[in-house]
Amino acid sequence: MSSKITIAIDGFSSTGKSTLAKQLAKQLGYVFVDTGAMYRAITWYAMQNGYITSEHFDTSSLINSLPSIGLKFVFKQEVGFAAMFLNDVDVETEIRTIEVSGFVSKIAELAEVRAKLVEQQQEMGKDKGIVMDGRDIGTVVFPDAELKLYMTANAQTRAQRRYDELVAKGDAITFKEIYDNVVERDYIDTHRENSPLVKADDAIEIDNSDMTRESQLELVLELVNKLIA
Repeated sequence: MSSKITIAIDGFSSTGKSTLAKQLAKQLGYVFVDTGAMYRAITWYAMQNGYITSEHFDTSSLINSLPSIGLKFVFKQEVGFAAMFLNDVDVETEIRTIEVSGFVSKIAELAEVRAKLVEQQQEMGKDKGIVMDGRDIGTVVFPDAELKLYMTANAQTRAQRRYDELVAKGDAITFKEIYDNVVERDYIDTHRENSPLVKADDAIEIDNSDMTRESQLELVLELVNKLIA
């Protein structure tokens, strides 16, 4: 490989952004950053401290707490990827629940939260050789990324993927709960005032509703190889 690039992957929830990003990072020897895990960690922190419930959202207390929230990714050999640590505690499992999914888009709307995390994300990618996925990577975090992907799939397919994933973990959940959460997150992510989910002008859109993980990876690796050849 003659040079390292920045790969920005944006798109809707449950489109397999993180799965693709992990595959690419492993194949290319790049650093993988799951920005969604960072927002989920702050959401879990807010839930644990009673800042956000189904009845209220104490934004000022959460914003005031941001300086005391430390986030980092720690590679775990036993699982083969970097887990999310919040103030030196592994919260990788806790942040993946449907309860966290129900609040994460509301947390991500806060300008102060986005500013804190975007600054950290840009620092992580300053040396390139990084694959980062999220909602505003190609538009805000790395607007000059050499490769920008925009992932999409129909809501039914995405909800089914998420449902299968959670059921496999033993979660007691209904398909309707998952589908409603997917639709609600789509709306919030695309309509929020701060860094809404939009396709960057120079992003390549990939609808993976009917694609396998293998065919998707093959397609994207072809795009990467054209850039680094």
